[in-house]
Amino acid sequence: MKRIGFIGLGIMGKPMASNLLSKGYQVTVNDINEATVQSLVELGAVSAESPKMIGESCEVIITMLPANKHVKQVILDENGVLSGAKPGSVIIDMSSITPVVSKEIAALASEKGVEMLDAPVSGGEPKAIDGTLAIMVGGKEEVFEQVKDVLYAIGTEVTLVGGNGSGTTAKLANQVIVNLNIAAMSEALVLASKAGIDVEKMYQAIRGGLAGSAVLDAKAPLILDRNFVAGGRIDINMKDITNVIDTAHEIGVPMPLSSQLLEIFHALKVDGKSSDDHGGIVQYFEKLANVEVRRV
Repeated sequence: MKRIGFIGLGIMGKPMASNLLSKGYQVTVNDINEATVQSLVELGAVSAESPKMIGESCEVIITMLPANKHVKQVILDENGVLSGAKPGSVIIDMSSITPVVSKEIAALASEKGVEMLDAPVSGGEPKAIDGTLAIMVGGKEEVFEQVKDVLYAIGTEVTLVGGNGSGTTAKLANQVIVNLNIAAMSEALVLASKAGIDVEKMYQAIRGGLAGSAVLDAKAPLILDRNFVAGGRIDINMKDITNVIDTAHEIGVPMPLSSQLLEIFHALKVDGKSSDDHGGIVQYFEKLANVEVRRV
């Protein structure tokens, strides 16, 4: 089995690393949260003090980090992965970052004989836990074939989209669809609630029709329960939509709906909702209409 390094053990990374352990892989982990590292050591992982040590000891190095700056720091800094990685090893960045940064890191890795795939995921914490994530991959086909067993250990829908940067671009498109879907759903739920109908019955009535979606089924029941415990945090999704706008404007693509969504995220941040799940977008519309969506 391949020796795998895993850096970034947050809401998504911890269950992903755990799934690799359960499939029999040797996994070495690194994170700033020592308690999380220890919990994986108890499951059979090995702890590494630095990303450099991960690079030195592992053939495949996975990063699952919040933003561009964290990925660059962990891979490129003096004590980063590339300072220890051997030629022929593969970095799989599963973070949600911009295609520009992903391509930049891949180019620098290539100079040291290290391959890189960008492989962001979709499905949130529940699918990270049960190992059924959708994974969109950018990079060389031969490198993808070399490590796809690792990707299938944490996801069920794994697609090579194209060259380096293609996975991160697909993820940006995914985040537009997911978050705008939540916003549209939220607006509709608030309308129904203010009109005085039973919102749960309305949900059951529409979920089998054209308005039905994975987003509706995942988020509507949680909203009705007032459960905004984060599977996908508002601040992380705000970062993703910021990346969408920056990337789109750079290549000449207007994003009117996404731009409005970004303002909604900023309003929620000001309102102290940054750590809520992105299903909490509904709270923006509730505040405007002075109503709360919940079960009768």
